[in-house]
Amino acid sequence: MVKVIITGSNGLLGQSLLNLLLQEKETYRIFGFSRGENRSGREDFEYISIDITDEKILKEKLMEIRPNFIINTAAMTQVDDCENNKAACDVLNIVVVQWLKEICEEINSHLIHISTDFIFDGEKGFYKETDKPNPLSYYGLSKLKSEEILINSKIDFTILRTILVYGKVFDMSRSNIVLWVKEMLEKGEEITIVNDQYRTPTYVEDLALVCKISLDKKAKGIFNISSNELLSVFEIAQQIAETFHLDKNLIKPISTSKLNQTAPRPAKTGFDLSKTVKELGFYPKSFKEDMQRFKECLM
Repeated sequence: MVKVIITGSNGLLGQSLLNLLLQEKETYRIFGFSRGENRSGREDFEYISIDITDEKILKEKLMEIRPNFIINTAAMTQVDDCENNKAACDVLNIVVVQWLKEICEEINSHLIHISTDFIFDGEKGFYKETDKPNPLSYYGLSKLKSEEILINSKIDFTILRTILVYGKVFDMSRSNIVLWVKEMLEKGEEITIVNDQYRTPTYVEDLALVCKISLDKKAKGIFNISSNELLSVFEIAQQIAETFHLDKNLIKPISTSKLNQTAPRPAKTGFDLSKTVKELGFYPKSFKEDMQRFKECLM
């Protein structure tokens, strides 16, 4: 029986992972770590209400369970919040990863860690795993530092870099671009969307699946995971409108310079996914295809 701890099990990726891994209860024994009540709507795993920013409690629990794998989905991901509250960002995005690494060294666990396209400056786009990072924001810097902790360690680790994750789970504390655009257009509200930032969005079900593949294959190193077509965020919003038969005319373009966002964003990211295809056997689809799958899940 493979013991797996999912940190941030109440989140979008955390709940998606629970739903996927709990289909194989004879293989995995799952522990969910999150703050407050269990929000997943499931009772068939071991939920532990925990503040993972408390080093003593975190390490005690990890030593008690002695997992084979830890999948770290917990992070501070609101880019402007990270810029405004660097101390909180440091603790969750860097210090906790250091503690997880220390425990993995002690009990010989494999750490699967989620990272981001925001470690890059957006000058070139379609980044390979080997491209040199140059984060523009404090969020990007914090995630780069968390990667470096693992790269410079002796533990078995997998870093999965991803972009603009969306999807829907049982009880969500936060929205995401697809749900937000859909909701606003359904209300008939006009929205302004940036038209000069380019991304390859990631369906959360795909990210969860790549986590599971990494776990099953004991894959080590860095892998990119996203859809395979680079779109402006404005085009992404338009495709959401098309998928759900909503009014595209309510979506108005705006340039980054007019947005006044606190933290700078990379202009063009997107990933080269050839390593993920070759080594993990995962074949990404276009955002349009992923949106169709997502729409079917909502029905």
